[in-house]
Parts: sequence; structure tokens; C-alpha cells
Amino acid sequence: MNSHNKAFEIVFNDEYLVVVNKIAKILVQPASSKKEVTLTTLIAKELNEKVFPCHRLDRETTGLIIYAKSSAIQTDLTWQFRKSEVKKKYIAFVKGRLDGREGLLDDQIIDREGKRFGEKPKRAKTIYRVLERFPNFSVLELTPLTGRTNQLRIQLANIGYPILGETKYAFRKDFAIRFRRLALHAFYLQFLHPVSSDKVNLKINLANDMKDFLDKRRK
Repeated sequence: MNSHNKAFEIVFNDEYLVVVNKIAKILVQPASSKKEVTLTTLIAKELNEKVFPCHRLDRETTGLIIYAKSSAIQTDLTWQFRKSEVKKKYIAFVKGRLDGREGLLDDQIIDREGKRFGEKPKRAKTIYRVLERFPNFSVLELTPLTGRTNQLRIQLANIGYPILGETKYAFRKDFAIRFRRLALHAFYLQFLHPVSSDKVNLKINLANDMKDFLDKRRK
């Protein structure tokens, strides 16, 4: 990032869509009808045109997010997400030392809001790979195969390895090691361009705060 104050950096941009690297602590869309500054309003202001988010990242999650420049393009990309045709990968720091090299999380989950509105649990599948282990946390690469709300957060908490900084599906007091936010970063996206049908592959570096956190513990 060129500036620590900027909410995003543009990673890909053409006349149909824009992909940005989002920093933490900013909402993609307003949480209510309040008129507040969001990632969407900031991108629209910088590009001087309306943009439409095609998926979401939590306020505290950093990384890649796609915006369409028309509702038709948004519909196409949203459909790709619904059909699980968009490949996404995340890096997460999780509590504890996970055994083995890789595995599959496959269960029925529901987020808190879904429970409140009486929704039924839905099947969620995520491939995980252990990249590095430390005395009381592990670094994982996560590839969600489904797109459930808060999927990664819920599945990791369910197996006893919640993401560092988690406060919604785990208790802060249970973490021996702290991170200032949810330690989750969307670093890779692969999708079909809705107009050219070309395969778009985008990969970014680890967020600065997560990189600094690792560097200190590797010394």
C-alpha cells in the first residue's frame, strides 16, 4: 500500500470491473440505512462512476474484492460466485498447532444471523493446508469450495482452531496469543471475465500487519 490511510489499492481495472485490495476496518456496504463511508462509496468516488460489489469481505478481513461497473456485470459475477466457479484462497492465523499437512472441513453450518431468522444449516466445504506452525498458532491456506456466510470463521471455530482475533465465534480470553483484528486475508482470486471470457488470476502479498506479526515470531 502506498498510504497507510487509504482504504484500498486497485489491483485490476478495465471498463467492466475493478478488483481492489481492501484494508481492514472498513465495511464493504453500509450495515444499515445510515449514510456512512464504505469501501463501495470510496471506490466510486475515486473512479468517478458507480460500482457494484459482487461479493463481500468482513469489516476486519483484508484482501481481494471484485466490483462490477454495471448491474449486468454484477449479475454475471454474482452468478459465478453462486455456482462456486470463482476460486478463492485465504491466509489465516489460527489458535493452536494443527496436526497434519492438509485436510477437508465438511459440515453443516449456520451463522448467528441465520439462526436468528430461523434459517436451516447448510453444507460448507473448505480445503485447508498448514503452511507454518508456531508454539501457539498455525498459518493456514484456506480454499472454500462453498460460499456460506462466515464459513471459514465458523468451521475453524467448530474444530477448536478459531482464527486469531475472532470475537464472534470464540472468546477473546481463550487466546494465548492476540492479533488486533481477525487474522484473515483474501490473497487469491480466479474467475472468468464476464465479457472476454478470459480466465483472470489475481494474487497479492500478505497484508502488512499479518506479515509484520509473522516476521517478529520468526526471529
